[in-house]
Amino acid sequence: MALHRKLDALRRLAPDIAVISECASPERLRALGALDDISGDPIWIGDKPTKGLAVLAFNGYRLSLAREFHPTLRHLAPVHVAGPARCNLLAVWAQNLSGGNVRKRQAGPLRRGLTKYKSFLSELPAIVAGDLNNNVIWHKTGYRINHGISVAILESYGLVSAYHARTGEEQGEESIPTLYWRDRKKDGPTYHIDYVFLPRPWLDRIRDFSVGSFEEWCCAGLSDHVPVVVDVALEASPSERIPLPTQTEASPSPSFG
Repeated sequence: MALHRKLDALRRLAPDIAVISECASPERLRALGALDDISGDPIWIGDKPTKGLAVLAFNGYRLSLAREFHPTLRHLAPVHVAGPARCNLLAVWAQNLSGGNVRKRQAGPLRRGLTKYKSFLSELPAIVAGDLNNNVIWHKTGYRINHGISVAILESYGLVSAYHARTGEEQGEESIPTLYWRDRKKDGPTYHIDYVFLPRPWLDRIRDFSVGSFEEWCCAGLSDHVPVVVDVALEASPSERIPLPTQTEASPSPSFG
């Protein structure tokens, strides 16, 4: 919420692509003087102009919403990332609630989206990133919304969680939370529900990986979530190269957060 007050914190992360939940519409942000330094038009989907899912691009990247977009899947945005390189991004702010009740026995929007967007996720190198609002700690026998089912589908597509690959921790055993829920206290309820899934071959190319700290984000009043940032150095073909202005073209380094 209130991204216009938090852009300096976002810029300090120096992202190329940023997936932001609970974000106001671009029209509202521009009216508040924000978004001057983004590349091209942002992608935004949502029902309320004050609270939706946004994807922002910087450093010469360009974004477009895929034709396969299914607006009934709240909130999943299939986005083509273009520029010196091309890839597909499924941005996620999974809405696992209906009338205030968790639809535990139904497949959640992400799991349904992984079926709807299977071709989108296989036609180019693809990333799935955002607030999945789920973790295997909430598994119940027979529940179709179980997080592990989505993880298994993603892995069958060749996509793996950057956090778990880097830390060696298992799903559900995360030592670093991404959500300081309700009380926004370090010793309050905490959960790991934000993820970046990358193509398995990219794991060896991760140059930097971080999860934001409680002190910098929650204590500062920025959010109850902290960012997950992955910096990938790619040796890409000319049609897929993603250079940053500060680096040589032989060593591009896209950053997703």
